Amino acid sequence: MSDEWVAFEPTGDDDDVELVDGSAVGLADDDADDDDAVDAALAAARAEFGDIDVELDELMRPGGEHSGMPVLAVVGRPNVGKSTLVNRMIGRREAVVEDVPGVTRDRVMYEAEWNGVRFILIDTGGWDRKVKGMAAAIAAQAERAVNETNAVMFIVDAKVGATDTDEAVVQVLRKAGKPVLLVANKVDDANTEIEAATLWSLGLGEPHPVSALHGRGSGDLLDAAVAMLPEEGSGMGREAGPRRVALLGKPNVGKSSLLNSLAGSERVVVDSVAGTTVDPVDELIELKDHWWWFVDTAGIRRRAREASGHEYYATLRTQAALDRAEVAIVLVDASEPLSEQDVRIIHMVIESGRALVLAFNKWDLTDEERRKYLDREIDRDLVQVPWAPRVNISAKTKRHIEKLTPAIEAALEGWETRVGTGRLNQFIKELTDAHPHPLRGGRQPRILFAAQVQTSPPTFALFTTGFLEAGYRRFIERRLREDFGFVGTPIRLVMRVREKRSRRR
Repeated sequence: MSDEWVAFEPTGDDDDVELVDGSAVGLADDDADDDDAVDAALAAARAEFGDIDVELDELMRPGGEHSGMPVLAVVGRPNVGKSTLVNRMIGRREAVVEDVPGVTRDRVMYEAEWNGVRFILIDTGGWDRKVKGMAAAIAAQAERAVNETNAVMFIVDAKVGATDTDEAVVQVLRKAGKPVLLVANKVDDANTEIEAATLWSLGLGEPHPVSALHGRGSGDLLDAAVAMLPEEGSGMGREAGPRRVALLGKPNVGKSSLLNSLAGSERVVVDSVAGTTVDPVDELIELKDHWWWFVDTAGIRRRAREASGHEYYATLRTQAALDRAEVAIVLVDASEPLSEQDVRIIHMVIESGRALVLAFNKWDLTDEERRKYLDREIDRDLVQVPWAPRVNISAKTKRHIEKLTPAIEAALEGWETRVGTGRLNQFIKELTDAHPHPLRGGRQPRILFAAQVQTSPPTFALFTTGFLEAGYRRFIERRLREDFGFVGTPIRLVMRVREKRSRRR
């Protein structure tokens, strides 16, 4: 005999499991009424497979939460090496770095740890007080970060020395009244370290020489940074408290505008130039008496392997932000035809196993004719996601953005829906009795036992006597949605197949 696990799409996150008669199966309150269905299904599965507990246990994953961490903001002029230093401090290349000023444009949050102290690190855009347009908006974001943090790390280019802009930043830092650690970056040798000593003139105490690129002095810098942080801060980790919502879409579709509209203020930089957002930007926003973590992500132009430069890393960070989220709002420009990239981004969310809401933005720019064409495009191109809630909005005018909250809540409810084992097996029995699987190679595969092994997204393990064809699996998924809901969430089906080999006599 041969055993085979067949998984369709990766499994999701954690869920609890209880034991019933020694079997690891997920339960709901209605299982007491369906014990007969469970017993019959278990007996059939054990007769074919033996003990199935191990296989079910392997599909479970744990989870956790944390919050209340201190917050440290990294500020400085453009191109002084802030993002490079952030990558050095968090121990991984996550902040977008390129040898061009202005790559970082918003406040970007990362979680870091040093000597057992965990804290939130905020990377900011270059701070220059004599600029206009988008550069001025970037500087405003850096200034806002200072006011919302527990301590500040001020980065100065030791090779250039203190500039007029650095002096202006010092004045703002003094008014903020936050502890400040002065960092002299790009100190690659002893000669540059002597030049760094001139930064005493800024009046912020001793400059800490460091080379973010090569790691020189980074350990001492982290020691000093951790020493000035409070034991508890006002920060909150991405994995704690409020639900996490990622905003995804093509460049210039209105993600940052939507985030600002939801927040009621200019939280992130918005510009008519596509690609303004590069790093994922976290914002804590209160909607209808509930707090949410919203993550504004970089617009995805193409597949990561087709991108280059900071666009390539921005795409990777968008994927990472999606992986940390629970639900994704995919923005689609309603005024333009649905594109292949729109469909690709939606499938990116499905493959990540996250709840999904579709927001058709710029609705104020569509006329009746365009809306008719859009309906046809949805029927043609989005036929695989009829279960995703759809909201027509205008981020710029705030039209119908209040409808996003119930759509998000509905998607999360579907994402966390659990079906009791007894109820599920009764459903499977009635379904297969009425619509058995077509004959395959002269045999008819049967589902002996089923259990929902996870939520977030809902994941079902099916113990079968043969391989279930794709069309039949889609049929099962469709009927699951008809009977149990699962609004706004992908569904995973994992098969445990036992193929019996014919014996020669």
